[in-house]
Amino acid sequence: MSTATPKASATLADQPLSPLDGRYRGAVAGLSDYLSEAGLNRARVEVEVEWIIALTDRSLFGSAPLTADQQEQLRALYRDFGQTEIDWLASTESVTRHDVKAVEYLVRDRLASLGLDAVAELTHFACTSEDINSAAYALTVRRAVENVWLPKLRAVIEALSALAREHRDAAMLSRTHGQPATPSTMGKELAVFAWRLERVATQIEGGEYLAKFSGATGTWSAHLAAAPDIDWPELSRTFIEGLGIGFNPLTTQIESHDWQVELYDRVRHAGGILHNLATDIWTYIAMGFFAQIPVAGATGSSTMPHKINPIRFENAEANLEIAAGLFTTLASTLVTSRMQRDLTDSTTQRNIGVAFGHSLLALDNLQRGLKEISLSRDVLLADLDANWEVLAEAIQTVVRAEIVAGRSQITDPYALLKELTRGRRVGGPELAEFVGGLDIGDEAKERLLALTPAGYIGLADALVDRV
Repeated sequence: MSTATPKASATLADQPLSPLDGRYRGAVAGLSDYLSEAGLNRARVEVEVEWIIALTDRSLFGSAPLTADQQEQLRALYRDFGQTEIDWLASTESVTRHDVKAVEYLVRDRLASLGLDAVAELTHFACTSEDINSAAYALTVRRAVENVWLPKLRAVIEALSALAREHRDAAMLSRTHGQPATPSTMGKELAVFAWRLERVATQIEGGEYLAKFSGATGTWSAHLAAAPDIDWPELSRTFIEGLGIGFNPLTTQIESHDWQVELYDRVRHAGGILHNLATDIWTYIAMGFFAQIPVAGATGSSTMPHKINPIRFENAEANLEIAAGLFTTLASTLVTSRMQRDLTDSTTQRNIGVAFGHSLLALDNLQRGLKEISLSRDVLLADLDANWEVLAEAIQTVVRAEIVAGRSQITDPYALLKELTRGRRVGGPELAEFVGGLDIGDEAKERLLALTPAGYIGLADALVDRV
């Protein structure tokens, strides 16, 4: 066996290190428009450009408002942001060693090309890098969540809801603690997940995206030194809210990131529910409750041709675990900053896209997986028919009601049923014989004799309408 180390390959060195940029690229590409380095830089340019327009609109320091054409030409810098700007920033940052400064220089360069040198010094005026970054992150994360991640979560919820409605009356044996328990329906069990996810999705939709714009330590000191008569907090608030995000007026050098902590905790919560869904569906497939629909050309095993592996749910499970770890780290790190500022948040926030990428990949697999399963109702019914002992709950509860009504002299009905069924398989005929000998009223006895495991589903069917 060879023990030689392969030579370094320039071709391999150029390949993606992360699977999100490799084999899974197609599933997560939508996030790159917002949460990539280029997406962040585009948003930074947007904030810088809009700040210049906001300042000139107020004719500050003798500046004249830009014409509509000049504003549109300036806004084209971020609206048409592309490879030229990406390359320009990369080249400049290799010298500045500071990404936001490179963005400032890009804007200044474009101002010169547009003949707007007169307002060049309003670029990044009185701003610290975190003024630009906090607004840029709020913009990019909000857009990624609202335009890419939430629609995919909604698609999974809708797929679940559709399956819940389709299988609302499909009686199935429940398994609490893994043991046979009071029956439900597959539709109701899927509706539980849809209900849980809808609640968290609504919380995420109602979340805030905040930015600060108050200078080096959140005091507007430089602003007041330059123009003490201007209400800078109000101007900053109007500017930030005009970008479509919320304003945080009380900060250190950085926006405190609490909105991010709240968001990532909620997304991680949604991921936990989705993980629960993935493992439950996997288990139902293993039990034969769901059959997997073969995909033409697909291979389940390299050596066992008969297999159709539940890879969609396994992939989702693993990626949700990775995402949960990243979101937990984001939330626990971003909630703290030493004194007025440290840089731990800077490198941490560069992984926001990675966290959402693994989460989005999981959602994509769940959406696909839910469309590739078919309910085996015959298996569900056979499982129910093999477990008549689950009717013990119904019998002892009816007996209790009969005792209270004065129609029975039975003492301790729970113990009576426990003796009959605990740890034993009891068939329909045995239960019918047992019920026939009970000291209860005729009407109650008739109801119990008519009961079957498949019919003992309570309001499960109707509960689906709650979704």
